[in-house]
Amino acid sequence: MNRALIGVIGGSGLYRLDGLQNPREEVVETPFGPTSDSLRFGELNDVPLVFLARHGQGHRLLPSEVPYRANIYALKAVGVRYVISVSAVGSLVAEIAPRHVVVPNQFIDLTKHRQSTFFGDGVVAHVSMAAPISSAVASALVHAHGQHADPAQCHANGTYLCIEGPQFSSLAESLHYQALGASVIGMTNMPEAKLAREAQIAYATLALVTDYDCWHPHEANVEAASALENMAYNVALAQRIVATAATGLGTETPACEAHTALAAAVVTPDVALNARQRGLLDILRR
Repeated sequence: MNRALIGVIGGSGLYRLDGLQNPREEVVETPFGPTSDSLRFGELNDVPLVFLARHGQGHRLLPSEVPYRANIYALKAVGVRYVISVSAVGSLVAEIAPRHVVVPNQFIDLTKHRQSTFFGDGVVAHVSMAAPISSAVASALVHAHGQHADPAQCHANGTYLCIEGPQFSSLAESLHYQALGASVIGMTNMPEAKLAREAQIAYATLALVTDYDCWHPHEANVEAASALENMAYNVALAQRIVATAATGLGTETPACEAHTALAAAVVTPDVALNARQRGLLDILRR
């Protein structure tokens, strides 16, 4: 099986990662079914990396159809310790404009129909999500942005609100999400971030702003064509940011709290586990 230290999950518009040396593909089987797509391995500046298209090649999967558990489990199984999640989002704040970048540090999960944990079925664990983003991975993304674009167009911190989709928000919903204090709105980072924490993977999001959702009184309401146009503009910049951030993380390999998230989280004693349950925990605890 191929191995990688850094995992990159590409969202809308980002279906491959440029510049990978020695590219190779592998299908990784998981207890949670197939991943969104085959895993694409390679090296960036000698850092072993794997790329996964969240929606599959050709953008085949709705946000609610993404096999989040399979994706994160597969990344963990091939050795990933850091994940950069690239996502298209709408802005809920006036100063965060389309074509800006946000590296959020908090989430609000309003999804409804997704499997959000690896646990259950005889294994109980409760990981902390108080600080759901790895500060080391987030800092690497912010620093990388500053090397390739105007730092004023990168917004560190803020809250990513995740809705079920696939429909965009109503005006009443958009105003409600603003009142909750959210900075950006998307459809894919939950339960992805929760599962990454359960897998002891340090996780951060590079959120690419495509629109103002529908709350802004002087901007057009979000619709797919304009959002994808702005996303296409952002993809080239995202490629450069990810390459720089991944190289830095692969060189420094910082210790993160996420790497020990299960240390005191598993409530079920090991002696009560069967072979299948132990096998799952062995992968997640690596």
